[in-house]
Amino acid sequence: MALISRHGRGAAALTGTAIAALALAGCTASAEDTTDDATGSSEAPAELTPVSVQLQWLTQAQFACYYAAADQGYYEEEGLEVEIIPGAVDIVPIDVLTSGGADFAVSWVPKVLGAIEQGAAVTNIAQIFERSGTTQVAFKDSGITSAADFAGKSIGSWGYGNEWELIAGMQANGVTLDDLAGGSTVQQAFDMNAFIAGDIDAAQAMTYNEYAQVLETVNPDTGELYTADDLIVIDWNDEGTAMLQDAIWADAERLASDEDYAATATSFVKGTIKGCVYAKDEPQAAADIVTAAGSTLGTSHQLWMTNEVNKLIFPSTSGVGHINEDQWDSTVAMALDTVNPEGATIITTEPPETAYSNEYVDAALEELKAEGVDVMGEGFEPIEVTLNEGGE
Repeated sequence: MALISRHGRGAAALTGTAIAALALAGCTASAEDTTDDATGSSEAPAELTPVSVQLQWLTQAQFACYYAAADQGYYEEEGLEVEIIPGAVDIVPIDVLTSGGADFAVSWVPKVLGAIEQGAAVTNIAQIFERSGTTQVAFKDSGITSAADFAGKSIGSWGYGNEWELIAGMQANGVTLDDLAGGSTVQQAFDMNAFIAGDIDAAQAMTYNEYAQVLETVNPDTGELYTADDLIVIDWNDEGTAMLQDAIWADAERLASDEDYAATATSFVKGTIKGCVYAKDEPQAAADIVTAAGSTLGTSHQLWMTNEVNKLIFPSTSGVGHINEDQWDSTVAMALDTVNPEGATIITTEPPETAYSNEYVDAALEELKAEGVDVMGEGFEPIEVTLNEGGE
């Protein structure tokens, strides 16, 4: 079985050396003996290649593709023994990757574009999320119906590079940070407590996580859970300022110089896509797999997250993981134009050609298509999920 590391938030306190040691500490397993059909002789056991991947955040169904691929043996089918390393608030996946602490990393594109400009030699080899999951959520009685209404309001943001779509959406609607209450966004915790308490007029929320947290909370005015009818949701996909999010990143220099690593990149992407397809077809089973891997989220919340993440992947326009040039160019254009509170843009120059490549994902997609795997999901239909109080 593939290894699943459960470092949790405690990993934030580890030194870079310790993280590297943990990330590369996967065991090497042996496949079953194979027999040569022509001679009948037995070959030596084939060893699995140890691989590690650094996630952007804690163990949760945002990463159901990876956990399902590990649990269902898809990585092993590709000759890999994969260690999945959860993230934490103080862990920067690209730093772990470039320091040799992991073979691959999962991170949002705008966050990594800045790192590339600062010298990180990494390549996006698979764009797992085709759509953005970031929204800004307000109560209907707030007077907010679009980003144009943010002026004079208290607008929450997590920061840490998660704010770029929000700022781009404001800029597109003629609202500057100076126009907000207090002259900037409010530092928001990674929950919706301040929003529910009325301290934030519009809060940052992922469709698969924080938005659900509101719907799992009892409305004191009704004694029932809040519903979608109580809320206004500003979706950056609809506003035209969505940026590419969860992607698989590889070491660009190793891709160019190490043929085995390049082959492993294709195999890792292939196994991951099979995990995505499994999560699409078996959302409850995928949610249970993530819970068993160490997630502390409630049962209904985990299933909600799996279902919402599926919507960000399926249906795919050109095959799961293929990097659409128009979406890449749009993200880069906003990275060059969006101004943060310090007056700086994400990047100041176009990223190098090595910033992304479809070579590895397209090779994986061709193999999967030949094996009869549905990599498009054209008939995908999300399920209906009933959230319980507290996500239980």
